[in-house]
Amino acid sequence: MEPTSGTALTGRDRLAEDVRRGLGRRQKQLQPRHLYDALGSQLFEAICELPEYRITRAERRLLAAHAAAIGGGLASPVTLVELGGGNGEKLVLLIEPLVRRLPDLRVALVDVSATALDLATRTLGRFPGLGVTGHQATYEDGLRRVAHGRSGDDTMMVAFLGSNIGNLDPSAARTFLGTLRSALRAGDRLVLGADLVKPEAELVLAYDDPLGVTAAFNKNLLGRLNRELGANFDLDQFAHRAVWNATASRVEMHLESLCAQTVSIPGADCRVRFAQGESIWTESSYKYETEEIAALAAAGGFTRRDQWVEPESRFAVTAFDAT
Repeated sequence: MEPTSGTALTGRDRLAEDVRRGLGRRQKQLQPRHLYDALGSQLFEAICELPEYRITRAERRLLAAHAAAIGGGLASPVTLVELGGGNGEKLVLLIEPLVRRLPDLRVALVDVSATALDLATRTLGRFPGLGVTGHQATYEDGLRRVAHGRSGDDTMMVAFLGSNIGNLDPSAARTFLGTLRSALRAGDRLVLGADLVKPEAELVLAYDDPLGVTAAFNKNLLGRLNRELGANFDLDQFAHRAVWNATASRVEMHLESLCAQTVSIPGADCRVRFAQGESIWTESSYKYETEEIAALAAAGGFTRRDQWVEPESRFAVTAFDAT
């Protein structure tokens, strides 16, 4: 899910504006955040359980093994903020050691998906008495809301997991981390999950699984435009493509037009022509080396506290202190 700066537009108007802008480019593009309507969020949860998509299981193993160290040294009161966390299962792993030793722990969930917020809130119901608030907003806007309401002695720990940082190109990622830092105080903490570079065949398979779940997730974006903007995309005339761009160190997801066609999108007040083989670029997932993760966060104003790597699946969780 892509962190993006908020604008005055919300909901359907923002979707329409993004569609007009993105599909008017030479390389047609749609923002990854629009993949996550109610159905898209459910499909992504299914992707996380696929054997080919190893990110979620690797991150869970790291969190289960090192959660106490990740939250080590924090003293009450603490607000744990998760940005775009899906169903909340990974957050549970971070909370368990904290709730045992911190008498004043609160949780704030930030996500553009109402479905994801509802799933996570219900998951955290296993902790009686834990205060949980949800913010349906972009990551930056939601974090600013939480930070604005914090008390004078409140420490914040921000969890940005699932390799969501990979949805941003490195320059935008640095800017985003700098924006996060501006909402925090010295001594606050950032927990960052990031996928690492691995063999091309393994990377492509993770984004183009044999069951076609990722293809359904990607093509659902066109279905969403049909449902919400009255578009007439024929989903059978588009194919899901996942490619590894080694030069940019990213997996790209595309929706490729299988024929020359014109699509009408009344809700965005536009008609879009596609040549056969032309694609809509829907998502990027950048992959990093461990030292690149530390450098990225350092540029945003964070100091590495510790880093844990799952060697088999090549995934890293890094804890940073705001300096």
